[in-house]
Amino acid sequence: MKRPTKNTGQAHKRLTRRALVLGGMQLAFAGGLAARMRYMQVEQADQYRLLAEENRINIRLIPPTRGRIYDRNGQVIAQNSPSYRIVIVREDAGDVDKVIADLARLIPLKEDEIERAKTEMRRTAPFLPVTLADQVTWEDISKVAINAPALPGVTPEVGLTRQYPRYEDFAHVVGYVGPVSDYDLSKMEDPEPVLMIPRFQIGKVGLEAKKEDLLRGKAGAKRVEVNATGRVMRELDRREGQPGADLQLTIDADLQEYAQARLAGESAAVVVIDCETGDLRAISSTPSFDPNLFVRGISVADYQALTQDNHRPLANKTVQGTYPPGSTFKMITALAALEAGVVGPGDTVYCPGFLKVGSRRFHCWKRGGHGMVDLETSLKRSCDVYYYDVALRVGIDKISDMARKFGLGIKHDLPMSAVAAGLAPNQEWKRRVHGQEWLIGDTANASIGQGYMLASPLQLAVMSARIATGRTVTPRLIRSINGVEQPTGAGEPLDVNPRNLEQVRKAMFSVSNDRRGTAYRSRIIADEFRMAGKTGTSQVRNITKAERAAGVIRNEDLPWERRDHALFVSFAPYDNPKYAVAVVVEHGGGGSKAAAPVARDVMLQALYGGTPPLEAYPVADRERIKEQQKRLEGDRRPKARPEKKDRA
Repeated sequence: MKRPTKNTGQAHKRLTRRALVLGGMQLAFAGGLAARMRYMQVEQADQYRLLAEENRINIRLIPPTRGRIYDRNGQVIAQNSPSYRIVIVREDAGDVDKVIADLARLIPLKEDEIERAKTEMRRTAPFLPVTLADQVTWEDISKVAINAPALPGVTPEVGLTRQYPRYEDFAHVVGYVGPVSDYDLSKMEDPEPVLMIPRFQIGKVGLEAKKEDLLRGKAGAKRVEVNATGRVMRELDRREGQPGADLQLTIDADLQEYAQARLAGESAAVVVIDCETGDLRAISSTPSFDPNLFVRGISVADYQALTQDNHRPLANKTVQGTYPPGSTFKMITALAALEAGVVGPGDTVYCPGFLKVGSRRFHCWKRGGHGMVDLETSLKRSCDVYYYDVALRVGIDKISDMARKFGLGIKHDLPMSAVAAGLAPNQEWKRRVHGQEWLIGDTANASIGQGYMLASPLQLAVMSARIATGRTVTPRLIRSINGVEQPTGAGEPLDVNPRNLEQVRKAMFSVSNDRRGTAYRSRIIADEFRMAGKTGTSQVRNITKAERAAGVIRNEDLPWERRDHALFVSFAPYDNPKYAVAVVVEHGGGGSKAAAPVARDVMLQALYGGTPPLEAYPVADRERIKEQQKRLEGDRRPKARPEKKDRA
């Protein structure tokens, strides 16, 4: 049946309109697409080119070279040495367990290192290298290189690691470095990206930790081309970082080594300070430890040996240890009394062997007493009753103020770990800390450096230097940074009557040079180096009334840990003080027997700049000293030949 002409014309018109609409829409879409493509390819070409480049090129950090540490004469204390290591890339190794087993047949691998490496591989990307063995020998490196085709993914590398060529001598001063741990990162608000580098080393304790920002330096960077999975294809360029600052210490490495050797076998500390500048020439704590053990992780057995030693080798007794100063504190009590005007140099106190305060007796170390004593005699013979008497008259607050004036009871600003403030107590302190009133018996105990009174060997050395010079000498450990000299600790004149200081110095001279002085046997014979000093013995146990009546048990008859601490402080030469020395021997017994000889020997070593002549010692001691010098020279551990650095 033929369709009417009118209907056919209308249908044709509708199709034409639809075609035009669709065509227009297609043209609009194509035009919009073309415009967008032009915008992206022409107007935004630079932006998208940069994004593509960033996807193809990565920037990676280059660890900086850690700054070196030298002694005052340029001998190396801490340096960076080449370290050979074996690394494995999990992506290239395939069967990791098999490759490690094959490697273990070539070179020795520790089980704990293998487990640590496997743990690290599970936590990192498969294309990143993980250390399997560190600080391996060149022979092992050669074995791995020769067998490289049979060890897929295993590569020998060379890097830098921290080394301490002086071994135990500076362990407590310099400390050590170690890999960054999660605990280290948790203590930082915004850790630097360089700290995220696997096994990057930072200072853990001591100077290494306190001056980490200076020693670490600034990281460099390199641009590397990577593939789609992030694996490095080639290095494009690099910008080297800024090495850490080199530090020069005030310490004399040879004197430090001698002090460590002289204290061998003891749990002890010795500090030598330059009276003119405040420079610490030696600051030794024994026993010590080898910091190299900690650099890559100390073994459980080695660490347990250190922590279970009752002589506490990990503790830095020079600044961390605080002890009742005993009779070495008597100069402070004397100066407080002299300054307050409650006693004069010639005034005497009668010592019957005790002083009765209320219903309690405070005993002198000499049971029968010393009779009538003045200031010089009281120090020379270390009479306790004299100081009980004058302290009760002057009061604890003035004694405490005088102690702080001479460097006790304050924390000295040194870049070392756990520097203690000690304690110079007063009435307000006891009310605040113990909620109790200060008692008169507390004053008597404090007057002879017992009771609440506490001081570190460093503080005792500072006290001695201030007595010797009359200035506020402060300790200095860092001599220069990158060759730039640091401020000295010479200090300003003390607000103390010079005549009173002279009286105390004169009494200290008698301690070491008068035949009745407690340190006479440890005197220096050389006229130009005569020494002034003071012995001290601090009790670590209570002596009961029954024991005192029956006779106090000698230190030699007690277990080591119940014996008294031995102390000695000194300065020399008497007429022109150059050095001050403080010695503490834990549980050493009497200061005159255990501490004074050490201080005398270390002082002479410092004054002569090496082994002193036998003529500097008393005639009766020379044969023994000669044998001691030979023994110490033999006992001093051979060190790696130190690197020298010229200093302006």
